[in-house]
Amino acid sequence: QVQVVESGGGLVQAGGSLRLSCAASRTIFSINTMGWYRQAPGKQRELVATITSGARTNYADSVKGRFTISNISRDNVKNTVYLQMNSLKPEDTAVYYCQTGVAGGGNYWGQGTQVTVSS
Repeated sequence: QVQVVESGGGLVQAGGSLRLSCAASRTIFSINTMGWYRQAPGKQRELVATITSGARTNYADSVKGRFTISNISRDNVKNTVYLQMNSLKPEDTAVYYCQTGVAGGGNYWGQGTQVTVSS
């Protein structure tokens, strides 16, 4: 079992920035792709960005241009992934979840962190 814990959410005004962090517990298995997803009230959970263990990144179309290629990053030694969110909009308001993929096929989710962007 891998424990995944997110932090860094909060309330910010439109145009502001937040940095989310996600730490996965130590595991004997290799951690592969880590990523951020979000779920707004009444909507399905959707991809925000992912990063592989080799630092290959992928961003959802909804955040491209605002979340640049360097906005998701990870520290493989600490099993931690970060998401720097800039130019936030009210439509970015959601619970942000971290997913950690483990070699062997396991995927683990954190409990989520609330991001609220006021207009």
